Amino acid sequence: MEPGGRKDKQKQKETPTRADKTKQKSAQQEQKQRQRAEIYALNKVMTELEQQQFEAFCKQMQSKGE
Repeated sequence: MEPGGRKDKQKQKETPTRADKTKQKSAQQEQKQRQRAEIYALNKVMTELEQQQFEAFCKQMQSKGE
């Protein structure tokens, strides 16, 4: 038995395979897509809220001016 042979086998077990790397990359891309979709949805909600608040402010200012 050669001690060098054991180290090579251990290193092979530690290094991720190409399939594992591909799966990780795919999972990261899916996560980024979900996060992006969530950000867009949140941005839409915040924009609508800001518009509602602005309209309420405009009505309030008009009623004070009369």
